[in-house]
Amino acid sequence: MTADTGAPRLLRECRATFTLALPLVLGQLAAVAMNVVDSVLAGHHGALTLAGVAVGSALWSVVILLLLGILMAIPPSVSQLDGAGKRAEIAPLFRQALWLGLAISLALLGLVQFNGLLLPLLGIAEDVRPGASAFLGAVAWGAPALAVHFCCRYLSEGVGRTRPTMVFGIAGLILLVPLGYWLMHGGLGLPGYGAAGLGAATAIILWLQAVGFLYWLHRGPAYRDLGLFARFEGPDRALLAQLLRLGLPLGVAVMMEGLLFVASALVIGGMGALAVAAHQIAINIASVLFMVPLGVAMATTVRVGFAAGGRNAEGVRWACRAGFAITVVTQLFAAAILIGLGTEIAALYTREAAVLVAVAPLLWLAAAFQLSDGFQVAAAGCLRGLKDTRMPMLITAFAYWGVGMPAGIWFAFGYERGAPGMWAGLVSGLTVAALLLGGRLRRLLRRGEFAVQG
Repeated sequence: MTADTGAPRLLRECRATFTLALPLVLGQLAAVAMNVVDSVLAGHHGALTLAGVAVGSALWSVVILLLLGILMAIPPSVSQLDGAGKRAEIAPLFRQALWLGLAISLALLGLVQFNGLLLPLLGIAEDVRPGASAFLGAVAWGAPALAVHFCCRYLSEGVGRTRPTMVFGIAGLILLVPLGYWLMHGGLGLPGYGAAGLGAATAIILWLQAVGFLYWLHRGPAYRDLGLFARFEGPDRALLAQLLRLGLPLGVAVMMEGLLFVASALVIGGMGALAVAAHQIAINIASVLFMVPLGVAMATTVRVGFAAGGRNAEGVRWACRAGFAITVVTQLFAAAILIGLGTEIAALYTREAAVLVAVAPLLWLAAAFQLSDGFQVAAAGCLRGLKDTRMPMLITAFAYWGVGMPAGIWFAFGYERGAPGMWAGLVSGLTVAALLLGGRLRRLLRRGEFAVQG
């Protein structure tokens, strides 16, 4: 066995992927923590503020998911150009991504401003609506900044520079605490604005992150040869169409998974306060743990895309193997944490014995889907690197809504298992997604069908 095959090669590939992934994981965790900070600050302001921010954050997450999903077309496009030695073509693609992101974000900004019509339709309690509307009305002004930030972040990740994602994620988290508290409670001659102040603080942080990232790209020596800001052409229909062909299926796939968890929460919401509290704790813990395989998958996308751009079929296979190898280790570790320390972690959220009893089976089910969840996100990351997005979109739609949601409702109500039954449906959907996406990837790798840049 040569030094370039077997375990030595796999370890080298894993080291390269892990180096890319670690800043992404930390950046993702910082982004999740910003939502936690919003909730904690709102909770200290009052119950109605917390309820309003919770509802507003849930609806705002739809904006985030849509932008994130569509603009996820940038990393594989950039990494394939980089791998193909076509770095001169990266800057025009980046500038068209900015046009696309800004157009989508402005449309979303306009839609969010009509939240006053949407909240009653969703059945939101009348006393919660003012806070939710105030938060949404303020945070929505950060939508264009969020689009710019995603464009900059994905461009940087596409050329293998992931540290800025971590830097700006952590910096935003640190700044949000004092700014959010100040604008919500008031002080230094400024009145408190409650939920609106917290939404405004989040929007301001998004703008600071966007401007900071633009400056980083402008001044960073690693990006100098790209000429990102050498000129700024108008919208290019061909490049925009290319990004949309890749990004729209990604956006739909991300929304399919995100809406599955939102719909599950709504179904469990009708089971009583105890079930809701247990679900909220369990899904929060699971979401934090998910940031690790998600970061690994993002890094794998870049490495697979770079190899595919260079028409290096063997490099593509090794990059995929490394992504899956790291995912297996991290997900087994996550499952062990949930099994061994799940109750102790849940106790950080509440001391109510009834809630802790109710959350225990959900944490066991969360442990059960760690490998499935890790495998499906790893396979999706590899397929993104190969610019294969349409079939994964159909697969995820079927797995989550053709299997996961019906199974969850069946287990929850047909077998009267309540919230654990709904979670069993999530396990089913994620498992089917992992199997089908893994099968899709295996077929493409076996046939060498790599969608490289022309």
